[in-house]
Amino acid sequence: MSGKNIVVIGADEANLRVLRNMPGADDLTFHGLFEPDELQGGEVDMASLVQKAIGAIDAIDGGVDAIVGYWDFPVSALVPLLNEHYGTRGTSLESIAKCEHKYWSRLEQRKAIDEYPGFGQVDLAAERPQPPAGMSFPMWVKPAVAYSSELAFGVADEREFQDAVARVREGIGRVGRPFDYVLDRLELPPEMIGTGGQVCLAEESLNGIQVAVEGYVHDGLVTVYGVLDSIDYPDSPSFLRHQYPSTLPEPVLVRLRDASARVMRQIGFDNATFSIEYFYDPQADAINLLEINPRHSQSHALLFEYVDGVPNHHCMVRLALGEDPSLPYREGRYRMAAKWYYRWFADAEVRAAPSQADIERIEREVPGVSIALVPTRGENLSDAREQDNYSYEVAHIVTGGDSEEELRQKYDRCVAALNQRFEVTPPEGPAEPGR
Repeated sequence: MSGKNIVVIGADEANLRVLRNMPGADDLTFHGLFEPDELQGGEVDMASLVQKAIGAIDAIDGGVDAIVGYWDFPVSALVPLLNEHYGTRGTSLESIAKCEHKYWSRLEQRKAIDEYPGFGQVDLAAERPQPPAGMSFPMWVKPAVAYSSELAFGVADEREFQDAVARVREGIGRVGRPFDYVLDRLELPPEMIGTGGQVCLAEESLNGIQVAVEGYVHDGLVTVYGVLDSIDYPDSPSFLRHQYPSTLPEPVLVRLRDASARVMRQIGFDNATFSIEYFYDPQADAINLLEINPRHSQSHALLFEYVDGVPNHHCMVRLALGEDPSLPYREGRYRMAAKWYYRWFADAEVRAAPSQADIERIEREVPGVSIALVPTRGENLSDAREQDNYSYEVAHIVTGGDSEEELRQKYDRCVAALNQRFEVTPPEGPAEPGR
């Protein structure tokens, strides 16, 4: 292998740096195409993005050997559309749609597994929409297609349900309309004909320990290479940290791997990475699938590097090149690692923030950490990209260590050293629905 050109859709500098530092990357040239803000700001024009991408890829000297991406829609859909155009390797557009469209995904899941919550469509055209028949509060209301947790609301009663539906109805078109571009290119099954991208979904609330199962499918064979625990802030649906490896008992991990393999085979996913989120309820000894992401999680790249020795980007790249995607096992510097989400739970303006030199100094002083700020000085937290409906991300802090206590101590040291200051913004309008 030499002189391979890899196009990375939605490349950002932090992940390009990880890709270029991977073992075996010396003979790979990574070409970033589109900034993340170009792909997730406002309502995207899929036809225009495809044409711009083709123009940029055609201009690459030596042609293209692989096209990859690690973000949700529209990146997840652009990759197979461009793979089909150039004859490069990857999973099908249909398999991507079966993951990204949460309603279609649920229809496929129930053909293969029993580990999923009750769900149904909410009729947004009704004068007063109602929960699906047979479902009771609490539940979650969300668009079938969205970025991250945008417009996903936990609702506990009828009032919160109606408030959430109104907000979904107002914003669902921003992502739902562009997704129709994908659906229009597929031969849909009878149960999906006429459904479209602007669908509101209600799902039973899930309880327990949230986990992420990361894996890939290589020539039809499903491999799970890691399971991570996702730990929320107390009394909040917002993530505090992702921790690798999972602390769940091995029999539970076996069930998670089995359910993941069955559902990915049902979807027809192949030659690409995936990340599936589950809840495990230890009291009921039950697992339930939350959602399927048709890409690995770039958020976890350094966690795998710290523990296994190579970031999970390795699997994505090797699959796209038709090579062995397997990761090393426990060959990293640390026994465990965590990605922390330092958050504020009220909107605020960033009045003081560390410089890049300050961050690099902290990283030198605290070995085994990596820091990325989300908002910048002078910015309101609510203006930062990809915030959820219940909190505001202030910084992402990755820590590696040999115990949970070491992970937390490093995180606490970093938060204190950042020395950020905020001025809270008075709330406007009615309060957001609760979980």
